[in-house]
Amino acid sequence: MMNDEKYERARKRVKDLKHFYRDLISYVTINVILLIINLVTSPGKLWFYWVTIFWGIAILLHASKVFLLKGKFLGKDWEEEKIRKIMEKENKP
Repeated sequence: MMNDEKYERARKRVKDLKHFYRDLISYVTINVILLIINLVTSPGKLWFYWVTIFWGIAILLHASKVFLLKGKFLGKDWEEEKIRKIMEKENKP
């Protein structure tokens, strides 16, 4: 693998990590604000957790993409592997 390709992959990885951490900080900050608003305006009826739950699911999916899959599923590596396999298959008599 060439150095340019390694650099581009590393750059994309850093960009993905940065985007995830920015989303996570937004999630925590906004949910704390919503909790405070909820407790101030209607302490007897909690509603903030609905946002926390559904947005939390999205954050977990994003985290799995960034940390577990790391672009392996339908990412650049997957594309290259599929191209290689198709080319090998077509070259067989």
